Amino acid sequence: MRTGTILAMVKKIFNMLIHIIFWTGIAAVLLIVAARIFTGMFAKPRIETLASVTPARVAIVFGAGLQRDGSPSPVLRDRVKTSAELYFAGKVEKLLFSGDNRYVDYNEPGAMRAYALSLGVPEDAIVLDYAGRRTYDTCYRAKYIFGLNEAILVTQAYHLPRALFTCNEIGLKSVGVSADQRTYSKFSLFMWNVREYAASLVALWDVWISRPLPVMGTPEPIFTEK
Repeated sequence: MRTGTILAMVKKIFNMLIHIIFWTGIAAVLLIVAARIFTGMFAKPRIETLASVTPARVAIVFGAGLQRDGSPSPVLRDRVKTSAELYFAGKVEKLLFSGDNRYVDYNEPGAMRAYALSLGVPEDAIVLDYAGRRTYDTCYRAKYIFGLNEAILVTQAYHLPRALFTCNEIGLKSVGVSADQRTYSKFSLFMWNVREYAASLVALWDVWISRPLPVMGTPEPIFTEK
């Protein structure tokens, strides 16, 4: 085979690969954007304000990281504070603080509890979920470990669409209240929203296709009455 013919074949194959990579990338981007738009549309009619939300027995508060001293990050403080306001407004009876505690020196639920107590929330109104490592895990465990059928979700507006979609599709009827209690930096908001695009697609995969089993354990129903 002549060198020229081989080069032409290589060039043809290379061009085909470039086209495949290009169009695969375009399809992936469109899929990710569509997932974010879909969860946003799903959540929109389910987002309430603290004043307008219909009371539920429990508010679920999602973890959001700790500072170096082990105290809640500003984002997490806002979530806990919003849930405390719901409690004091008589909108909920219990606060379920769900976060990561897989390492000895990292305890999101414990930090959330400490901050809530400092705000005046009574200890018997607080329930801790130490295995809420992801949004999916928090929703799944709220239903199957803590026995909830409905709840108010407390998190920032950028995260509410994915949280509401996940919990509702798992079978936990939920509405959401935004925990945006301050003006966050534009860079942080940009990064959080960029992350939510990919995370929204993962949420669809988890709920509709893979249905992964999070860390489970013995059921601990928050309410035991029939």
